[in-house]
Amino acid sequence: MRFGLQLGYWSAAPPEGVGALVDAAEANGFDAVFTAESWGSDAFGPLAWWGARTSRLQLGTAIAQLSARTPAATAMHALTMDHLSGGRFVLGLGVSGPQVVEGWYGQSFARPLARTREYLSIIRKVLAREGPVTSEGPHYPLPLPDSRLGKPLKPITHPLRAELPIWLGAEGPRNVTLAGEIADGWMPVYYSPRMAGVYNDWLADGFRASGRNRTGFTIAANAPVSITDKPEQVYAGLKPIFALYIGGMGAKERNFHAELFTRMGYGTAVEEIGKRFLSGEREAAVEAVPDELIAEVSIVGSRAHVLAELDRWADAGVDMVLAGARSVAEVELLGTLAST
Repeated sequence: MRFGLQLGYWSAAPPEGVGALVDAAEANGFDAVFTAESWGSDAFGPLAWWGARTSRLQLGTAIAQLSARTPAATAMHALTMDHLSGGRFVLGLGVSGPQVVEGWYGQSFARPLARTREYLSIIRKVLAREGPVTSEGPHYPLPLPDSRLGKPLKPITHPLRAELPIWLGAEGPRNVTLAGEIADGWMPVYYSPRMAGVYNDWLADGFRASGRNRTGFTIAANAPVSITDKPEQVYAGLKPIFALYIGGMGAKERNFHAELFTRMGYGTAVEEIGKRFLSGEREAAVEAVPDELIAEVSIVGSRAHVLAELDRWADAGVDMVLAGARSVAEVELLGTLAST
């Protein structure tokens, strides 16, 4: 199993000691390091800053939000990062959700699949640099319709790789299928090997639509990974995060994380978590998160258990696990798993 270090996004202040974590990942067999964004820190700045310390690791966004930038601006970020890293950049993209897209970016969340398809098409045209970039829209028309002065352009800087990998963060069936059709990889925020048959069917629909197969396609799954003889303590530390995502990362009417766990069979727990969280009963929401739910999408336990789970996840189709780590010792320990 390949490992990526998931640095995520910042909370109230920039995290301390990240440079040491990245150095440890570079020295201990990790394949990649990823950053994210929500509605605070961005994904590209920290990745460039910390990535400058590296010479081997892939550098990726997991994920950059479509609505944060026009597709041309994202393509500029990608080609710049790819040059600076010597061809080690991975562009991870996702639509986010209506609360963020409409509340933070002031854009419509309507037709996310169509917007994603159009967005990636423009990025690929920029990276191919075969001519001035145009798009008929309707979401990102280039040049702007009825513009008197706008004209099609192609990037001044020659991209290092036209085939720079683009991975999609996706949770719903149609979005996962779209990843299989138009992207080079899929980045599930929560992955369950038990559901692998369902996921693989969704991806296969996308592969068929594009005339491709699984060859060269990467599944990079986010997952808490911890070697411990007290998994219950780890679960207790994770429950506030799961309560936030299931109960608060989305509107009551539309929360993709809640929908995902409902599809996995945790509908009763999801309903209780959401009710408690949205009514301000945060502690009760945390208590309502079942250990079984966390265990299904995490890899936590003894070393033997973790190794067996990594094999099971690999057999289910996962190529890389994106694991968070809070200390150099943790990174070093995970590195021993990557080399096993």
